[in-house]
Amino acid sequence: MKRERLDEVAKKYGTPAYVFDLDMLRERVHMIKECLGERTKICFAMKANPFLIDTLLNVADCYEVCSPGEFHICEKAQIPMEQIVLSGVSKDREDIDYVLEQYDGKGIYTVESRLHLHILEECAAKRNMVIRALVRVTSGNQFGLDEEDVLDIFLHRNEYPHVEFQGIQYYSGTQKKAARIQKELEWLDELMIRTERETGLEIRHLEYGPGFYVSYFEGDEEAEDRKLLEWFAEQLGKMHFDGQITLEMGRYIAAYCGYYLTSIVDRKKNKGQNYCIVDGGIHHLNYYGQMMAMKIPHYDQIQSGEREGREELWNICGSLCTVNDVLVKKLPLQSPKLGDVLVFKRAGAYSVTEGMYLFLSRDMPEIIFYEAEVGSRSVRRKRGTYEINSAK
Repeated sequence: MKRERLDEVAKKYGTPAYVFDLDMLRERVHMIKECLGERTKICFAMKANPFLIDTLLNVADCYEVCSPGEFHICEKAQIPMEQIVLSGVSKDREDIDYVLEQYDGKGIYTVESRLHLHILEECAAKRNMVIRALVRVTSGNQFGLDEEDVLDIFLHRNEYPHVEFQGIQYYSGTQKKAARIQKELEWLDELMIRTERETGLEIRHLEYGPGFYVSYFEGDEEAEDRKLLEWFAEQLGKMHFDGQITLEMGRYIAAYCGYYLTSIVDRKKNKGQNYCIVDGGIHHLNYYGQMMAMKIPHYDQIQSGEREGREELWNICGSLCTVNDVLVKKLPLQSPKLGDVLVFKRAGAYSVTEGMYLFLSRDMPEIIFYEAEVGSRSVRRKRGTYEINSAK
């Protein structure tokens, strides 16, 4: 978004606020699809930003849902069950019973443990229905199952007549480089060949989280997205596996469309260092890879009128009563004044849901959508948290 549009939004709605450029979001998904081709489907990991699921309804192919709360958000948005991958490391019978009862076994369900598999089989058997499932292979953490356990499940698949095993799900993290992605694809290809050879099960579906890199900080190497995606498409083409490939992405889709706006409300010099206090803070803004506020995110300073003076370095601190509430150290600003708006870019993924909103009972920020044809609109007003943090 241009600075003028962000300035208009800040004046209209105030700060702190998140602004999501929906035009940019759609364009990014179209670009990803164009580079990867028709064989590849796009699954939006809604944990990255659940506010965007309506916009992506006819753009993304499906949604990864990792909790009952996320599922109910999809229900509220009337997302078709056929477009939902019901994932998550913890599943219980009550939630699965509800989904199967309401939606007649539609969608895809992930298996992260043998207990998950038993729950899915029992819940489906009660209703005499067959549900589709992907078994998650672990990357070496609490998610998924060891390779040998996956093979054993597929080998004994007749013990689960109400679960139709579609294939494999795999995700190992985010911000990955090309060499690691290539190694993972080669390993997955070998695993699927071995699975078919040793179990006789035809693997029809691979859901893979590539964890593509997003450049958050000034000085970092910028991602050449089209070049990366075209390279990735070539790697997919080299695989022996010729079934359906679904790429589960959240950060890579959503990051660039988001802006966090916060205003300077105080300024001072302490012990020779410049400090700006803003009306937001670390409870709203969270960049992956930011350590001790030392890295400088992509940002802008919106001023009222022209100003003279050279840039100086300022420590940007939020409104929380903790010394840890430092957004950025030594941020170059030109003659900052009260009311200036600082725009932190590439904040479309995770900040909106990862912030520790309840700390100190401060308000949750406004959330604003922007589209060129219709302008800006608020989709969540500022909301107080003091009632949540107090006894009845």
